[in-house]
Amino acid sequence: MRRTARLLTGTALAVAAAGLTTAPAYGGQNGSLEVFPSNAVPGNKVTVNTHGCGDGGTADGDASAVGGGRFTLAPSSHEDDSIGEFRVPPSAQPGTYEIVAKCAGGKRVTGDLVVTPTSMRAQVQPRGSVKTGVGGALGPDPVQTAAGVAALAVAAAGGTWLLHRRARGDGI
Repeated sequence: MRRTARLLTGTALAVAAAGLTTAPAYGGQNGSLEVFPSNAVPGNKVTVNTHGCGDGGTADGDASAVGGGRFTLAPSSHEDDSIGEFRVPPSAQPGTYEIVAKCAGGKRVTGDLVVTPTSMRAQVQPRGSVKTGVGGALGPDPVQTAAGVAALAVAAAGGTWLLHRRARGDGI
């Protein structure tokens, strides 16, 4: 029992120590760069904002990893927010890219942008008919349709009659 208690206590201490040394997955208020939308297709406009530069803080943004170049983050109407935007170039390849901003005070904040080849929206299926120039069995003119059916019936009857004569040996 004593050995199990030591093992569990040691494990708990190791987990707690690891938790203190790792960065939080989402640092919303303390310096992360929020990217909207986080999934974009080439050609989309992307907005970034951060709380990390402080009240009235400006920042220089860098989206050159994805090919978006440099941009400026300026104070927004929201408290302690700096906001900026850039466009994902049409030549951007699919993948995850780090977007960086450096605050006026020297603080560096980062966020991730995922570029996808196509939009994640449901694809729209085509509707309607295709104009190929070849009419269907029931064309717009019933007289032509009836004439075509009659011609096929005469051809079928004539072919059957000829095959029947040949089978009997009457010759053609």
